[in-house]
Amino acid sequence: MTTTGRAANHGADPLFLERWSPRAFTGETMPQDALNTLFEAAGWAPSAFNGQPWRFVYAHRETPQWEPLFDALIPFNQMWVKNASVLIFVVSDRFRRREGAEPSANPWHAFDAGAAWGYLALQAQMLGWVTHGMAGFDKDKAFAAVGADPEQFNVEAAIAVGKLADPSVLDEPYRSREVPSGRNPVSSYAFEGRLKV
Repeated sequence: MTTTGRAANHGADPLFLERWSPRAFTGETMPQDALNTLFEAAGWAPSAFNGQPWRFVYAHRETPQWEPLFDALIPFNQMWVKNASVLIFVVSDRFRRREGAEPSANPWHAFDAGAAWGYLALQAQMLGWVTHGMAGFDKDKAFAAVGADPEQFNVEAAIAVGKLADPSVLDEPYRSREVPSGRNPVSSYAFEGRLKV
């Protein structure tokens, strides 16, 4: 059993069980070096043909860059993200780009960007920071805020990063949700030979 109350049935490392997605943040400033460590860890994620299609557009709270990114979030998320230290948007390049060659479609761009986000989240956990990934944002506003061409890139998700605060800093309905969630058993999503539905 971990501090989150989660337990592994097949020996998964406690690092995975300790990581969860809180909404309560202290609002303290995140040093750029620490944030760069998260990005560096993300950069070591596997990717098809080593294309590394992930891009991270970020802003520290209380900087001019924060407002456009924050404004792209839906109001439900703005209510708690306002206390995060950093807001990140995950963008993926839809094309493989190699010097001397025309760009070619990369069907795995989102899959690879998701792997990079996972590495970033685990590195944050190891450094004592917490992350919360979100799909709750206005796509058009997000594209404009990050400066991405929808014909070339996709905005995959937003991520709030910060130090964990006591749930009492949250209003409802967020406060009562501030607990680590459980997971389905391995048998419900891992199948030998053929998918079972």
